Amino acid sequence: MKFGGTSVADAAAFANVASIIRSAEVQRPVVVVSAIAGFTNALLASVETAQGGDARSATRRLDEWLEKHLAIASELIAEARRETFAAAVADAKKQFRELLKIIAAYPVTTPPLQDEIVAHGELLSSKLMAAVLGETGLPAQFVDARECIKTDENYGNATPLPETATTTQRRVRPVIETGSIPVLGGFIGSTANGVTTTLGRGGSDYTAAIVGAAIDAREIQIWTDVSGVLTADPRVVPDAQTIPVLSYQEAAELAYFGAKVLHPKTIQPAVERAIPVRVCNSHAPNDTSTLIVGESESLPQTIKAIAHKNGITVVQVTSARMLGAYGFLRKLFEVFDEHQTAVDVVTTSEVSVSLSLDDTASLTELIPDLEQFGSVAVETNRTIICVVGEGLRNTPGIAARIFSVIDDINVSMISVGASSVNLTFMVDQANAVETITRLHRVCFENATDVQRAEVLV
Repeated sequence: MKFGGTSVADAAAFANVASIIRSAEVQRPVVVVSAIAGFTNALLASVETAQGGDARSATRRLDEWLEKHLAIASELIAEARRETFAAAVADAKKQFRELLKIIAAYPVTTPPLQDEIVAHGELLSSKLMAAVLGETGLPAQFVDARECIKTDENYGNATPLPETATTTQRRVRPVIETGSIPVLGGFIGSTANGVTTTLGRGGSDYTAAIVGAAIDAREIQIWTDVSGVLTADPRVVPDAQTIPVLSYQEAAELAYFGAKVLHPKTIQPAVERAIPVRVCNSHAPNDTSTLIVGESESLPQTIKAIAHKNGITVVQVTSARMLGAYGFLRKLFEVFDEHQTAVDVVTTSEVSVSLSLDDTASLTELIPDLEQFGSVAVETNRTIICVVGEGLRNTPGIAARIFSVIDDINVSMISVGASSVNLTFMVDQANAVETITRLHRVCFENATDVQRAEVLV
């Protein structure tokens, strides 16, 4: 059971999570928690302040967050446990002061020290959650996730190593077998030498999947602040509906193309062990949830969801040398590999290649290298829209149905067939909301009564 930052935002939220965990006690849960909402951003901001040379201000700006932890403890746990937790908070404050001083004096040391600092968000929340559970009578034990998740040394976005399965089993299973509930912080790990690392933003979902796979869990539950995976972003489409069942492939496509409810890496450990993933609403635990499994049936309207990702940049390389040439694309992609820049969508013609980029940090260095192959054009402020559903590629008329409702909106980089479950295209970001709204209306809101009933079953 993984609970995100908004699920542990304050004392009421901690109490609510304890109630949810109590209802699952007979299923022998393992709990993974994120840092309380907003704390990770505050920790990163303090590191940035220290890099500017002001360690004192960097430390001081964290005081209110540490006080917030203590206030939650004061409200929910009795004196003995509260004193133990207060000691953990005091130790965190001491480490913040020392580490931020080093960063201020030697900014080059930032990457590993930043991970050490940021990890305290999850360490404190998991210690606090274990104490809250204990206070309610549930046997719970804090487990330091750094003893479980072993990673490489890519600080800030570390990759778990194969031995993680063994170290997790060795640390977590004995706690379960004693009848206690293990409580771990998500997002954090450590190198073979014990140096703290983090798995990248949103990595608590990844932690839950890694731990679930390692202990062969019956189900991995991601508790968030929405009722499952929705048919579209509710900020764009207020009437978006919960999707009852998704396949792993559908969920992975949605996660990659902007569905914020799941971290893109979450699915892989579950796929490897065929473990169902359930997405639930911690603020409304009785609401409909989404179950993600190996395969799911196609719906009458085929389309299950619409995902989107804003802020996309399109790079187009045009060269007559492409025509009939072999090895051209390989050499082109080697440039992106050298600059460690990921590409989302690719379309080609006889003499040009268009590629979409989410991360443009290396764009300035990329362009001169790409110009060796031909002329380069760059378009910014684009939006990728991804329509997802099992059987989409083999269903006649789907493309016509989609594009007929946006025939007055310019569409580019259409990609269909690369995956059996998605159709992807690009629009100008200014037209994204209108495009998604129209598609959702024709795909879901105008469905017949029979189709609507089958969607909601």
